[in-house]
Amino acid sequence: MESGGEIRSILKEKGLKATPQRIAVYNSMLALGHASADMVEAELKKTCPSLTLATIYNVLESFVGCGLLKRRFSSNNKMYFDVNTYEHMHIYCEDTGSFVDYEDDTLMKLIEEYMKDKHIDGFDIKGIEVQLIGSRS
Repeated sequence: MESGGEIRSILKEKGLKATPQRIAVYNSMLALGHASADMVEAELKKTCPSLTLATIYNVLESFVGCGLLKRRFSSNNKMYFDVNTYEHMHIYCEDTGSFVDYEDDTLMKLIEEYMKDKHIDGFDIKGIEVQLIGSRS
């Protein structure tokens, strides 16, 4: 977990005021890695019981807006947020309802190479996200 000063610097760099709510939500996201707004709320009940789900969701969305977090969707379309904003893949575990980062540079390069010359009518492709869906063996 990052110190309050580091978090303040990160938020300021992203153009956000370092409010106690934003600091608390960011710390929770650092601890959780991949989380839904509900999961952040459950995590914050211990230290910030007055934070509402709506406030947490708004803070998470502001973090997405400035590039501090990315949105992820589970196989059942539940929205999660990810602290790792670099290009990487995920495995969504249906047993636990959680994401695990999956690194495979060879696969990503193959997909990027395949897609670089593709033109899909009516779309301007902004990026590639790969999500594998599985269960624990």
